[in-house]
Amino acid sequence: MITRRTLVQALAGAPFAAGVGLAAAQAFPDKAVKIIVPLPPGSPPDVLARVVGEGLAKLWKQAVVVENRPGGTGSVGMQALARSPADGHTAGILFLTHTVIAELMAPLPYNTATDLEPVANAVWLYNVLVVPAGSPIRSLQDLVERARARPGALTYASGGNGSPAHLVAESFCQATQTRMLHVPFRGPAEAVTALIGDQVSAMFATVSTATPLIKADKLRALAVTSPERLAAMATVPTVRESGLQGLDLKEWEGFVLPAGTPRPVVARWNQDVFQVLAQPEVRARLGELGMTVAEPNRPEEFGSLIRRELDHWGGFVRTRGLKPT
Repeated sequence: MITRRTLVQALAGAPFAAGVGLAAAQAFPDKAVKIIVPLPPGSPPDVLARVVGEGLAKLWKQAVVVENRPGGTGSVGMQALARSPADGHTAGILFLTHTVIAELMAPLPYNTATDLEPVANAVWLYNVLVVPAGSPIRSLQDLVERARARPGALTYASGGNGSPAHLVAESFCQATQTRMLHVPFRGPAEAVTALIGDQVSAMFATVSTATPLIKADKLRALAVTSPERLAAMATVPTVRESGLQGLDLKEWEGFVLPAGTPRPVVARWNQDVFQVLAQPEVRARLGELGMTVAEPNRPEEFGSLIRRELDHWGGFVRTRGLKPT
């Protein structure tokens, strides 16, 4: 039971707590800032962290260091972030995969919904369906027809179980009522290498990874998952244009902090991240890599997105019977 004395003490402490949070925000950042990327250098989250980090360093007049902590399909880096001091000086990049690995790798050493503080959804990303340059498959419809004719004969690569390439491909199979064999690799680079070597049939690769290989005639692009054609691949049709409805899938990447970070510090991060993302040169640089800068959103909105994705992809994994490898 809450007594009058307890209530008075709690109310008396509230202004003090708010004052501490405001003071922390005003002092932040008073030392170097670290952004943990739970994937290797060169991956889309790594690129986002470095591009935004450069802008934040100029804005804050403090060093912003990117630390790559790959492993466990992204869980190693997020565990490190969750255990970091909640003072705003250590952030991380959260992306679609983190809403599904709890189902595939349970139990995780942290809780995605409660141990991380959402800051902002920064960008949307889309995938491009690619096949080896010498493949007889010439279009998305051609791939669907071949997959239906020989269930399980065609294979698709991904950078690991629960990776976006895996989830998008499984969603594609569900939408087309086809069955292809999943071949997971230790990372997207290895998956693309296998695809170029004709060891697998297809892959839903990230635009930034696939673009140079398509230009070099090592891969053939069949369709992009975006609702409209992408500027980076203007000649490649969307899956909708190719005759498949209901597969407008998009990945997302955003910034998170350790749970318990003072709200004014979270708000400062949110404000300054979008100040950097509003710069035309930053938007153009990310656009060349197939990233679309998200409209400014509040930490609460990003938190709602994360919770919806946890529910959606958790149910998807159970419905499709996906298992860890």
